[in-house]
Amino acid sequence: MLNIEKKVNEKELTVALEGRLDTTTAPVLEGELASVIGGIETLIFDLEKLEYISSAGLRVLLSAQKTMNKQGKMIVRNASDDVKEIFDVTGFSDILTIE
Repeated sequence: MLNIEKKVNEKELTVALEGRLDTTTAPVLEGELASVIGGIETLIFDLEKLEYISSAGLRVLLSAQKTMNKQGKMIVRNASDDVKEIFDVTGFSDILTIE
């Protein structure tokens, strides 16, 4: 189960995720992002309530990062220690801007 909360403030989009981002929920997030990411210059993922991220979830973040490299910047905030560890092990810590 994944809850996705989106807040748009002019050209900034904050996406707060709660639950699990895995093979079941990643396509849902991908679809939600596709519908709102156009024209966004700053994309912020708030992962404070994200419990787990799988390789499918990482793929969605990577895809979003590639899009934002062309039109602005992407920031990942409030990742738990468990999620940060997954970023470290997979090398995503070097790809993503994590605050």
